[in-house]
Amino acid sequence: MDHAQGEPQPPPAAIRLTGLRKRFGDTVALDGVDLAIRAGEFFTMLGPSGSGKTTMLRVIAGFEQPDAGTVELHGEDVTQRPPYLRDVNTVFQDYALFPHMDVQDNVEYGLRIRKVDRSRRRERAAAALELVGLAGLGSRKPSELSGGQRQRVALARAIVNEPSVLLLDEPLGALDLKLRQGMQVELKRIQRDVGITFVYVTHDQEEALTMSDRVAVFNRGQIEQVGSPVEIYDRPTTEFVAGFVGVSNLVSHGGQTYAIRPERVQLLDPTGVAPTSAVLSRGTVTDTVFLGVLTRYTVALDDGGSLVAVRPNLERGSLSESDLRGQAVIAAWQLDQATDIEMSADLAGEHVEESA
Repeated sequence: MDHAQGEPQPPPAAIRLTGLRKRFGDTVALDGVDLAIRAGEFFTMLGPSGSGKTTMLRVIAGFEQPDAGTVELHGEDVTQRPPYLRDVNTVFQDYALFPHMDVQDNVEYGLRIRKVDRSRRRERAAAALELVGLAGLGSRKPSELSGGQRQRVALARAIVNEPSVLLLDEPLGALDLKLRQGMQVELKRIQRDVGITFVYVTHDQEEALTMSDRVAVFNRGQIEQVGSPVEIYDRPTTEFVAGFVGVSNLVSHGGQTYAIRPERVQLLDPTGVAPTSAVLSRGTVTDTVFLGVLTRYTVALDDGGSLVAVRPNLERGSLSESDLRGQAVIAAWQLDQATDIEMSADLAGEHVEESA
């Protein structure tokens, strides 16, 4: 069907994957996956170990051949092309830098293989190092750099080749928490600056939510849900997504199962007036955990099951761990702040509470 004149066209697909299947012996790594990744977006493939996300990345790169299905880059079928004939570069967790070369030579390496002249190599490498915040460090060896700096060198080496797609396989996994959080911000800035399509693999939900334009959640070789970070967090469509991305309460109400986030569950005094529009469940606080900016409460419901709620610690002298433990409360939540979800068959009868 033709688009009406003046109607905005959807962004073109940098990567289109159709019917991808891949087995390793008896293990099904990819089970008929379809996916389109838009040009210029920061796209994250999120999932636990063994979910298929890294296999997918390796199929896109050409390091693995699918048993069935096709890989298209900017409209061209590259399924049978070797990695060096695909317009992609890959950044790995272990950096893969040459220890005997200095930073400048490491960054220039791909350009030298492509026989770019020396002056042009120097110019492009210097620009790439400046982009990743390493200007002036070209003469150092990798062993003289911190882990975060080595990861930036690996990123500069990939960017300097000006690929249309950059694949990143858990590149921050070896860094400590504070450095990893700083690099998350830097990676997103770099991606915006260069305009290259980034395809990022991680098992870390915070990384996925922090950096991505869109996220695909993988489970057992299939994609459970694709959407923006807000959509994935606020509107999970399956029981797996609700449990894997953040924390969700799974509750049953009116014959339907809903996911409700802990920050959207209110704890009310049972002697007070409860909102008439809310779904209400009576229970007792059995556990509290102080988390700095938040305190997390576990409520055992009178009708069976439990709910988790969190409250911000807005003032000095906020509730201590023992202040609510053992107290009767009403847990209240709004239907319009919950999401009805599809329950997996093997878990459909577990961890679901009936709300009155």
